[in-house]
Amino acid sequence: MEPAPVSVPVPVLVSACLRGVPCRFDGRGKASDAVTEAIGEREPLAFCPEVAAGLSTPRRPAEIVGGDGHDVLDGRARVVDDAGHDVTREFVDGAERALEAARGAGCTEALLMARSPSCGRGTVYDGSFTGVLREGDGVTAALLERHGITVRPAPRD
Repeated sequence: MEPAPVSVPVPVLVSACLRGVPCRFDGRGKASDAVTEAIGEREPLAFCPEVAAGLSTPRRPAEIVGGDGHDVLDGRARVVDDAGHDVTREFVDGAERALEAARGAGCTEALLMARSPSCGRGTVYDGSFTGVLREGDGVTAALLERHGITVRPAPRD
């Protein structure tokens, strides 16, 4: 009799800040028990698109102006920081690096930081820097979705 095949959990891409890495714009991490529980037995691949693209930690807060991440990828919107600097190229580059990392690890799902201009899924800030949210996805979330990776917003404690 042959032994039963061993099931290896598929890794999941996770926003690095959600694993406690101090890489958010404000220099902090945001680990939570709810995220750890959502990952379960899967191997997390912690990744920060913004840091991977060369942005510093801490850095100025950025928001998407003129749409969401899908619009950024299609050239109809841009990402700017609160001082008015266009950081669109860095956000697109970070998204491409996240996609490459996810594919390389065999990830079919991503668990990403809510409301982020990179990682937001379902809602992002509206570009006014006033705390107003709009429907939409961040740049990385949009690119991952376009390539068949299921993107979920991180649960909140």
